[in-house]
Amino acid sequence: MCSLEKRGNVWFLTLTGDNQHRLNPTLIQSILLTLSKLSSQSTPGSVLITTAHGKYFSTGFDLAWARGTASDSAAAVDRLHFMVDSLKPVAAALMSLPMPTIAAVNGHASAAGFLLAICHDYVLMRNDNAVLYMPEVHLALPLPEYFAVVMRSKIRSATALRDVLLSGAKVTAAEAVKMGIVDSAHDSAERTVDAAMRLGERLAERKWEGEVYAEIRKSLYPEACGVLGLAQKALASKI
Repeated sequence: MCSLEKRGNVWFLTLTGDNQHRLNPTLIQSILLTLSKLSSQSTPGSVLITTAHGKYFSTGFDLAWARGTASDSAAAVDRLHFMVDSLKPVAAALMSLPMPTIAAVNGHASAAGFLLAICHDYVLMRNDNAVLYMPEVHLALPLPEYFAVVMRSKIRSATALRDVLLSGAKVTAAEAVKMGIVDSAHDSAERTVDAAMRLGERLAERKWEGEVYAEIRKSLYPEACGVLGLAQKALASKI
């Protein structure tokens, strides 16, 4: 599950419960409903920080849920596809949320957990005990189309993209900063969240109009927004 807390103009969406925060249908739906609620309550100056309890940010899809108790491999594949399809609206909600977004990556973020983090505008990460990891090449799992497009839109270095997706490299925060994936690295989960809060407060002071901010974000990532089904809205100018 996840919780939502407001500190001034900064909202904290925190993944709770399962220490690894595996993305099963229950957690995915909880995140989506929380983002929908947050979008409806957005005011100028609102900012979102997403983080998690414990030593993991998210280890990706809940493969144990996909396997279930049945031995039918076809059913397991169908359940995995269901999770993949269910996460797509979460990615779309983050890419269209009418406020700046920050991921405070408190621990390992792998596979779908990595995607969840990189859908935010800013990514801050602990450096002492965390990696970003896309293991699909090692697991012989194809990469969903929207995963590939979002990763390609957000990671502009071809070398970094190759290492993340084709080599399945486990990337530390310091390495991710050099690769342009992460904005800053911090010594602990607490310092990562503190840094995210400071950044959030600075962004909140600008009191940007959320709907305009969201449309500018969409214009920056047209390919990702296209595959996520997000269309540009025509907004009237105030000039």
